[in-house]
Amino acid sequence: MKSRGYAVHDKKSPLVPFSFERREPGASEVVVEIAYSGICHSDIHQARDEWGGSIYPMVPGHEIVGHVTAVGSNVKKFKVGDLAAVGVIVDSCRECENCKADEQQYCLKGAVETYNKRDYSGQVTYGGYANNIVVHEYYVHSVSPKLNLAAVAPLLCAGITTYSPLRHWKVGKNSKVGVVGLGGLGHMGLKFAHSFGAHVVQFTTSENKIEDAKKLGADEVVVTKDAAAVAKHTGSFDIILDCVSAPHDVNQYLNLLRLNGTLCLVGLPETPLSVAPFSVVANRRSLAGSGIGGMNQTQEMLDYCAEHNIVSDIELTSVDKLNEAYERVLKSDVKYRFVIDMATLPKS
Repeated sequence: MKSRGYAVHDKKSPLVPFSFERREPGASEVVVEIAYSGICHSDIHQARDEWGGSIYPMVPGHEIVGHVTAVGSNVKKFKVGDLAAVGVIVDSCRECENCKADEQQYCLKGAVETYNKRDYSGQVTYGGYANNIVVHEYYVHSVSPKLNLAAVAPLLCAGITTYSPLRHWKVGKNSKVGVVGLGGLGHMGLKFAHSFGAHVVQFTTSENKIEDAKKLGADEVVVTKDAAAVAKHTGSFDIILDCVSAPHDVNQYLNLLRLNGTLCLVGLPETPLSVAPFSVVANRRSLAGSGIGGMNQTQEMLDYCAEHNIVSDIELTSVDKLNEAYERVLKSDVKYRFVIDMATLPKS
């Protein structure tokens, strides 16, 4: 099936138009005509080979929403015309203990990611900066027409990446939650924690984000350059979501955790972070991580968002401004997620 999109051809080159072939849909697969695709910081890390192992040419994009245009003969969940969404993974073994526990993102065989990976037949996967995608129905999600479709796109990564750990650590009305970083991930973590009834403290390096954080649901905002303001919260948090994708000191946040508190990493810096042993030994603290969510939990999150009218704060961009958008993401110059309008993709 003929497809067109934007790709990078090596770690130093810009995104450029790219024509390629997708497989024809199998009996249990759907074709999604992509309307919008979010730009995740991990797209930039992989396009520039900052995590190593990048496969070129690469079509990034794993925050995908659109409409179903074709279905295989065995498809039960979707019909042509339905709204649909695709996230970070497009296949898993479905047989290991983690898949059976609906934690497909931790598939022991290795989940097949939406782009920059090889599927189980050895073919390279191409992502959402494109006009269409072919995916097994098991890895496609339903979207409520009540929500702004463009603003739903980032829920498929930034949304589920923050929703999942907040649910795992049972955040609710009696929880004190910290959110570090107010970007694509952070603003969703803030919205969800507030919606779950927690007392939420937003940590940011930028004084100009204080008002935004409060509008998004923060009960308090701490500018991390103010050591005294940070120290006031020592030993008081149940969980802190660390959404920062750049090198930073995690020890100052570990020291803010109460007994049995958890610092959960969801941002992915390209260099290792250093942990002082006393930061975790004190108060029996945990340093943890979390990656997206399983297929059922991702649908649960999308349904929760429809029920509570939660979407991402986005800035729409066009395919001709993709490289500019990447540079702006690196400068934190977006509130709070770029989404590509795929209608701007040239027809040839």
